[in-house]
Amino acid sequence: MILNASDGIRVVATAEGAQAADVIRREMPDVVLLDIRMPDVDGLTVLRQIQALPEPPHVAMLTTFDTDEYILTALRSGAAGFLLKDTEPEQLAHLVRTLAAGGVVMSPKATRALLRGHPGAGAPQDADVARVGLLSDRERDVLVLVAEGLSNADIGTRIHLSAGTVKDHVSSILTKLRVSSRVQAALLAERAGLLSKNGDDTAQEKGR
Repeated sequence: MILNASDGIRVVATAEGAQAADVIRREMPDVVLLDIRMPDVDGLTVLRQIQALPEPPHVAMLTTFDTDEYILTALRSGAAGFLLKDTEPEQLAHLVRTLAAGGVVMSPKATRALLRGHPGAGAPQDADVARVGLLSDRERDVLVLVAEGLSNADIGTRIHLSAGTVKDHVSSILTKLRVSSRVQAALLAERAGLLSKNGDDTAQEKGR
């Protein structure tokens, strides 16, 4: 009801459990809000099925189950965000639009779980963080804005680049960092200390 009443958003289908993946294949939505626990099959299994599609939609987990294990498994499996069901209704439409534009949406609980470096969240920290040094200055600027959850279009507006150029930078960043999602790249930005410099570095246009 909340989303259907929002401008520019149309809920094309709802589904539960084992039906979810088939409905998504048929409807090809831009965004999927996926619960963790559903009848017959859990949301994490459906998430992996979705990610195997040739052009998977943007997926955020929307759930009451906010343990670190759920959060980290969902994000490592390709989710672009993790939201709790107590998200304010007026915020939900904005978050869906952010997802559709390629942004990342995270509840504070999910962000804290990532930054704690839960065992199994990734490769050894030193090797991961060292790869951040492979990025150009411009790519670092883009990475910081990715970590803020901005879409490619919003990043382009912020640092005066076209959305296509930003997309190329993001692709290069993911390749250099050896990660498969914007969420994983954002975590590396935090671990490398880039986000603490946001006010000093990314707020200035350097003319690169």
